This record gives sequence, structure tokens and C-alpha cells, in this order.
Amino acid sequence: MCGIAGFFSTRKNYSEKENYYRDILEEMKKKLIPRGPDQDGTYFREHVGLAHTRLSIRDIKDGNQPMMRNIDGYPYVIVYNGELYNADELKENLEKNGWNFQTTSDTEVILLSFLENGSDFVKNLNGIFSFAIYDGRHEKLLLYRDSFGVKPLFYTILPENEIIFGSEVKALFAYPAVKPQADLNSFRELFGIGPARIPGSGLYKGIKEVKPGTYLSISKYGIRSEVYWRLESHPHEDSYEKTLEKAGEMISSAIERQMVSDVPICTFLSGGVDSSLVSSICSERLKKEGKQLSTYSFDFDGNEKYFKANSFQPSQDRPYVDKMVSYLGSKHHYLSCDYEKQADLLKESVLAHDMPCMADVDSSLLYFCREVAKEEKVVLTWECADEVFGGYPWFHREEFFGNEMFPWTRELSPRHELLKPEFANALDIEHYVKEVYQKSVSEIEPLPKENETETNRRQIGYLNIKYFMQTLLNRMDRTSMHWGLEARVPFADRTLVEYVFNIPWEMKAKDGVVKNILRQSSVGKLPEEILFRRKSPYPKLYHPYYEELLGKRLLHALEDSKSPLHLFLDETKVRRFIGSVKDYGKPWYGQLMAGPQMLAYLLQIHYWFSAYGVEVDL
Repeated sequence: MCGIAGFFSTRKNYSEKENYYRDILEEMKKKLIPRGPDQDGTYFREHVGLAHTRLSIRDIKDGNQPMMRNIDGYPYVIVYNGELYNADELKENLEKNGWNFQTTSDTEVILLSFLENGSDFVKNLNGIFSFAIYDGRHEKLLLYRDSFGVKPLFYTILPENEIIFGSEVKALFAYPAVKPQADLNSFRELFGIGPARIPGSGLYKGIKEVKPGTYLSISKYGIRSEVYWRLESHPHEDSYEKTLEKAGEMISSAIERQMVSDVPICTFLSGGVDSSLVSSICSERLKKEGKQLSTYSFDFDGNEKYFKANSFQPSQDRPYVDKMVSYLGSKHHYLSCDYEKQADLLKESVLAHDMPCMADVDSSLLYFCREVAKEEKVVLTWECADEVFGGYPWFHREEFFGNEMFPWTRELSPRHELLKPEFANALDIEHYVKEVYQKSVSEIEPLPKENETETNRRQIGYLNIKYFMQTLLNRMDRTSMHWGLEARVPFADRTLVEYVFNIPWEMKAKDGVVKNILRQSSVGKLPEEILFRRKSPYPKLYHPYYEELLGKRLLHALEDSKSPLHLFLDETKVRRFIGSVKDYGKPWYGQLMAGPQMLAYLLQIHYWFSAYGVEVDL
């Protein structure tokens, strides 16, 4: 993948201080070098500056950016981060209409599609992407983001209708007028929604993110936001047998399309049904080409001794990984992380995200991606299958229904019980979260014939795709791209998600089988014990010394009288919490973030303030 950044204003002439603004553009570009270490470039004119860093995956020789076409003497320029999976189809149609291609890159396909069809052309793109197009004829900038927000794109608006944008927030901070500030809503999001974010929020005051399925058009007439795709409710008319057939074809097609690359691909293999299915389909395809698939699995030192089974994590992965390696005949790599590395990388993962994130669930994946990136450039992952096919407990248990709460955060008390009472009162987290929840569920329409339970499940499915899946996609993008590793997510294929979202629950969980559609449509592609293995999420560290280490580091942070933690944490409560026994089976976010992860999350907030010099504006 790549990194993009830039600035644009029809009311400013950057060339009047050309050296100054070129230097800024270079600094913005440097911030994104980890996302694209292979090549880089810039484009500069009176009203615009564009920067690009490239991770070379397709058309390694000729796909450099920014990429430009001149039409009637006017420049049209693109900087692009992503992967287009229907590039060949689009290219064929463009050639029929008389367009000549100078490269084999999907970047050129996107630029010429814009020139042929105009700004709404994005509706025809099948892929993961964020990109900016400068239209020199009309002095206009367009910012695009893919349907599910797999690829990030942040921006802020300054006076004179000036927009500053980048793949990561750190690129915006290279622009002198953009400062890292946190206001009351930043803290509401941190403690009420975090590590998720509200769609379109950049957490910092004044910083936003282009929403998934949306593009922005910026010109002398102002800024227009256009939704080009949204998830919709439709009656499902296929029989159960036809549904399995279609779903199976869509899954295989999505995985095979995402294997397109001019460099070797690999897969993450956990031994669960999702990663095993992706690996199986990739392996079969490569075998036909006389190639062997490389696979990677993750675990933690000491888990064979300290692992604690619970309702969220019923079994360890290693025995199932071994079975799949034998089944696939893959070139496998067993990666393991110890508790000190995981703790040490908590700060690095804040730097990768530019904000607090999923604590050690993130820092461990950051470590694993670093190790994979030493050998690979492209990986196909298992992400999004549970959100799409209904794999989480909150889809199945009625105690999660109708609570007007996000199902992965049923209890808000752990989020504010360590705060100073006056600060907690000012945040009013319960009211804030309820408002966000109600606004979100109002966006999806139930079908007239659905009963209350089916409507609740539809709402949960929508919330999972809009919020929970986005959090995991953010995690995957930042932890992989921080090391120049491109992670692809075939289960986030738009056609597949649109279809599965509307399959009725009686099919999705037929006979009580979790992710029944995924499993039954994949019979014959995996060993039965893998295909029907009970869900076990991303591996988690159970080493007791990890929790002790986190406690010591948080206490050390509190001993610093200048630590911003003193602004909002009740030190007495925090010390009591550090000394208490943590419950691993009752997460405060998702399935993995329990007591120890709260310590890690607070540490990340401390690192965030320290590393970025965040100004508090309350």
C-alpha cells in the first residue's frame, strides 16, 4: 500500500512562498515513509500540494506517484493508497472508449475512470482505497475512501477554506497550523466509545476522517460531502441451498481476486475457520501455479502454562494450526511474543495510530506484523468474518438485545470508575454513548415483516460492520503499514457483505451453528474439525507477570507530577485497581479487553499525551 498527504485552497497561492510550502510538503511525506518505503514523490502548484510514499506491489517499475494526465492543457493528478480488485474489467472498458494506458498500475485505471465518468465513478470501484484527485481545470480537490474504511484518510479545515489531509494524523501535524488538541468530546470518545471511534471522527479537536463510502469535493464554492455507498436492508429471496451456493462462490471469488500481486503473497493462519479458509483457497490457487503458500501463526510465550479457558476464548490455537499446516502443505512460520515485548510496544502502537488504540491487542499484532514484514510484502487476513457472518456471542444471546448499548460494551462503569468524580460528571458518558448508539441504529431500516428479535439482530449486524469491524480494520492497517506490510481483507468484499447482511438469521445460525453460512458453504475445503471448530478469537497473553509489569509502569507514570493523567484519573482508585485481581472473562470492550487491558489503555493515554504534546482544551 502507500501513504498520501497534501493541502489545497483556492484562496491561497502557495507559490508566493514556494520554498516554505515545499518544505512542509516534504515533512508531511516523511511522516508517511513507513507506509511506503520503496518510492516517494510530490506535486506542487499555486493552490495545491500532493505527497505520496509508495509500497511497490503492482507495476513496480512504472507505477510511481503522484500520477498525472494533461487534458487540453490542464493537469489531473492522483495520489492513491489501496488496491483495486476489478482493475482489469475497468481498464478493458476504458480502452474500448479510446483511452491509452502508459502503465499496468491500478492507479492509472482510477485516474482515467475519473476522467471518463466524473466524480461518481467511485461507485464502480471494487477494492480498498483512499485517494485524492486534483482537477486542474476546475481547481477542485476530491478525497475518496472505500466502502468500509479499510484505508484511512484524515483531514482538517483551516481558515480560507484550506484543507489539510493525510493517511495518518501525524502527516497533518507536519503542517504548522495544525496542532494536537483534545477537547471534552475527545475524552468522551476515549472513555465512552474507545478504542472504537465514531465514524468521521479523528479524535483530536478539529480533525476528522473521511467517512467510509463517502467522498469530499473541495472547490471555490465550498466543501461538499457525498455518500456514494451505504449498507441497506433488502428482503432475501434465495432458498437455503441457493444461499449456500452463492455465498461459497462469493467467498472464493473475493479471496482469489485479492491474490492479485506482482510480489508473493502469504496468509495469517490461526487454526480457526476464517483464516484456515482463506489459506486453503490461496494454497489451492498457488499449487496450480507450482507455488507454495507461506503461512504465519501467532502465540505468546508461557501460554502453554498460563492459558485460562473462558467463554470468549475456549481453546488454544496451536494444535489446530499444526493440523492446518499439514493439510495445506504450507511453508509455515510460528511466531511468539513475550510479555515484555508486548508491553514495550504499547507506546509504538500509539505512534502507529497517533492515538490510544486496542492496548496490547494492538501492540502484539504490531510485533507480529513487524516479524512478517521482514519476509513479506502482502498478506491476506481473516478480519471481518465474525462481523459479517455473525460470529460473536452478542449475535446469539438475547441478553445482548434491546439494551440501547453497543453489544461489545455492555458495562460502562469500568470506563469511568477510575476517573475523578467531577471529570466523570462533566463527560456524562452514559448520555453520550446512548445518543451515539441511537443515532447509529436509526441509520438502518428494519424490514416490515421482521419481528423484534430479528430487528435487533439486524441492528447488531449493522453496528458491528460500522463500528466494531472498523476498529479491527484500523488495527490491521496501522499495525501492518507501520512496517510496510500490505494487509488485505477478503471478508470485507462489498458484494459479499451486501449479500450476507440480508440473509435471515434462521439461515445464518441454522441448527444453532455459529457462522453457519460460512461453514456450510465451505464444506470440502477444510477438515471437518477445523470447519466446525468453536470460535476462539485473536490470541491473548495470560502471563501473570504482564499484569504486574503494567501496574508498575502505570504507577511510575502517576509519580510524574506533570503527567496529564492527573487531570482526570483518581489516583487512589487507580492504585486500588492495580492491586486488585483482574477478571479475564468479563471484557470492557469486545472479547479480549478485560482488567489488564484497562491498565494498558491508561498507559497508552499517558504515552499519547507525552509523545504528541496534546493540549487539553476543556
